[in-house]
Amino acid sequence: MDRSRLGKILIFALFAALTAAIAFYLYYQRPAGLPAGFASGNGRLEAIEVDVATKFAGRLSELGPREGDMVVAGAVVARLDADDLRAQLLATEAQVRQAQQALDEKRAGVRKSKSDVALAGKTLKRSEELVGKGFISRNKLDTDLTGMEGAMAGMAQAQSQVGGADAAVAAAEARVESLKVAVNDASLKAPINGRVLYRLAEPGEVLAAGGKVLTLLDLSDMYMTIYLPTDKAGQVMLNSEARIVLDALPGQVIPATVSFVAPKAQFTPREVETRTEREKLMFRLKVKADAAWLAAHRNLAKGGMPGVATVRLEANAPWPANLQVNGK
Repeated sequence: MDRSRLGKILIFALFAALTAAIAFYLYYQRPAGLPAGFASGNGRLEAIEVDVATKFAGRLSELGPREGDMVVAGAVVARLDADDLRAQLLATEAQVRQAQQALDEKRAGVRKSKSDVALAGKTLKRSEELVGKGFISRNKLDTDLTGMEGAMAGMAQAQSQVGGADAAVAAAEARVESLKVAVNDASLKAPINGRVLYRLAEPGEVLAAGGKVLTLLDLSDMYMTIYLPTDKAGQVMLNSEARIVLDALPGQVIPATVSFVAPKAQFTPREVETRTEREKLMFRLKVKADAAWLAAHRNLAKGGMPGVATVRLEANAPWPANLQVNGK
């Protein structure tokens, strides 16, 4: 092959490579197809995850739901072995009865001491009258006065003992309430309506305090995180109207609102979720899907689905036809 032919081939190859590069550049710099007053970003649909965990250490005796099952808020989904707690509760309830009986006895002692004081007071008064008339000696009056003082001291002691017995009853009752709470906490309840994402334990396992048994997805609270450049993010207001379209559900336009706008810019994240990848500073936004739509389409939207969220920057800008929701 002569040099002139080889040169032509090289020039053609370079031209083809240049053409491909220009086409590639133009493809990624092409307009997003949105009219003025809108901005969009790519992301993945996410759902709030809530763990069902133990409050104290124990052996897991029951665990009902499986992965993928729906659970209702307040429903018992698991139980810990609480036989020892129930035994402690019975013993403490008996202690409450004993403390109450002791309190009743102390109160009876107060009533008796008050009677003793009243009797000693009457005796002292009579002695004072008789001494004044000269019928009894002064020694008898001193004796009755001492008896009155002793009765008063006995009443004060009886009253203080009532306070101690009352405190003992209150302490025992508080211990009973604490054990009742512990027994109730042995039944693990779903904190939300949601779908079981992970089943993290099995019956028979001994769990530490805070041990997780289930992870639930709150399907009523799903959102997409997107990143917008400074010039677009600066026009976004909280609660601005938005739309979400998932790749797996191209025919479904999900109504949404902007629930969060980052208060400061950040560098482009490692996993860039925007088309304007050349921007160095971006603002993070959370676009929350409408709860009513999620409730009506519970089995459609799933966490992790990729898609595009579009935010309306101008309140009066009409939505494009492909982003209309029920004709709006």
